[in-house]
Amino acid sequence: MLRQPPFAPRVLDRKAFYLLALECRAYAAELAHQDPHRVNLAHCYRFNSWLAQLKGYDRLWPALANLRPARPVARWQLVALLAVGWLLLAGQFYTQGRSWLFASSVLAIAALFWIPEDFYGTTVELLEGKLLYVVDSLLALLDSGQMEFTEAAFFQARQNLLDAHAELRQQIDLAHRPFPPS
Repeated sequence: MLRQPPFAPRVLDRKAFYLLALECRAYAAELAHQDPHRVNLAHCYRFNSWLAQLKGYDRLWPALANLRPARPVARWQLVALLAVGWLLLAGQFYTQGRSWLFASSVLAIAALFWIPEDFYGTTVELLEGKLLYVVDSLLALLDSGQMEFTEAAFFQARQNLLDAHAELRQQIDLAHRPFPPS
């Protein structure tokens, strides 16, 4: 059963829908310039605030209710956390002559670089996938005829969403291709 939003939803009118279609296209183009395998904290925070706004619309809430926010956790944050934890523990165990603590902490930090970033954070590629889900939801809403656009506005909004969809599919496809041999 679908939960109701915890707030009074806003009405998604034609102007707001058209602006969302433009924003999706611009956001897809902006994400295309980022490294798809890295976590970009600024884009994670931006997507989370934008998703909260999208979920505030009455017609988008049912489609986006299960879409989870991005996890803004970068590798450098985990390395810093491990280093601080190591410093706290090293102060207590240093006097007891336990050199295994230093070796194990260095190995833990080194092992962190072998774990893919999408394991603990939302990479740009995963953000592109979430944005693609939003674009598909907007396309489904547009194609259902609920927005009651004029013919010219319908095709302009549809073209913006299709351009965003094509850009996102291309970026996701490129992220999964192997590097060409040198």
